Amino acid sequence: MSQSHHENENMGAGHITKKNYIIGFLLATLFTIISFGFVAFKDSMPRSAVVILLSVAALLQMFVHLYYFLHLNKSSEQRWNVIVFAFTALLVFIFVGGTIWVMYTLNLRMM
Repeated sequence: MSQSHHENENMGAGHITKKNYIIGFLLATLFTIISFGFVAFKDSMPRSAVVILLSVAALLQMFVHLYYFLHLNKSSEQRWNVIVFAFTALLVFIFVGGTIWVMYTLNLRMM
């Protein structure tokens, strides 16, 4: 085995292949093209449908990046990385949600 393969195994990245990167790149490109298509044909769909479809495409693309490029999966080697990512996502949700909630209530009090 090569030196870089041993380093990947030691860091918990697992077996990384070019095939996985190509699949990830193609999926990310597909979701980007789909998103541009939703925006290009936004006049033929209701606005709420466009927002929902764009959000779903963005979420799917985020999962593609996490799995294919950051190599976060359910393997035992990645458990701590997934826990750290989930905790970070929770903190971001609390900060962003709290900020929006505070701004909304301040706006109501100012009116």
